[in-house]
Amino acid sequence: MALTFDDGPGPDTPTILKMLREQGIKATFCVIGVNVQEYPQYVQEIVKDGHTLCNHTWKHDEALGKKSADVIRADLQKTNDEIHKAVPDAQIKYFRHPGGNFTPTAVQIAADLGMQSLGWSVDPSDWNIQKWSGQQMTSHICSNVRNNTKPGSIVLSHDGGGDRSATMAAYKTLLPELKAKFTLVAMPV
Repeated sequence: MALTFDDGPGPDTPTILKMLREQGIKATFCVIGVNVQEYPQYVQEIVKDGHTLCNHTWKHDEALGKKSADVIRADLQKTNDEIHKAVPDAQIKYFRHPGGNFTPTAVQIAADLGMQSLGWSVDPSDWNIQKWSGQQMTSHICSNVRNNTKPGSIVLSHDGGGDRSATMAAYKTLLPELKAKFTLVAMPV
């Protein structure tokens, strides 16, 4: 199974990286260009720790796939360029459209740029910080991941995009449990 963390890097990225390091787990980080620009040191740490990188667009534009091919290509290329400013030799093999709003055009352009589109099979809704917070959110994430993850699952979680304290608390509990039950892998590069 694979863990993916979206919308970073951000202030909580070092926390999840430390937990992953302590458990010897590799994951995939779907990074946003403007956040890479703000926190290039975290992208360097992600790569140094052996995790996989995924392009998650420049500004998390959920409607990007409906725009012209030139706009989509420019957005993805700008994000890749920013990642390469932080880590010049980084491999970026994946693209995840914000909100999962993949369109044939966006998928094709990502492929043209050498990236495979990456979805997910388990969404614990940790992004929905308007609906839940604190211990209620932590419990929701843990329950959702425990009940829905199976061999081959790709779990969607977030290390950026707002208050991720509940996600960090959930993974403090979940990482040892998942490690005991599954082989955890980063998406292959």
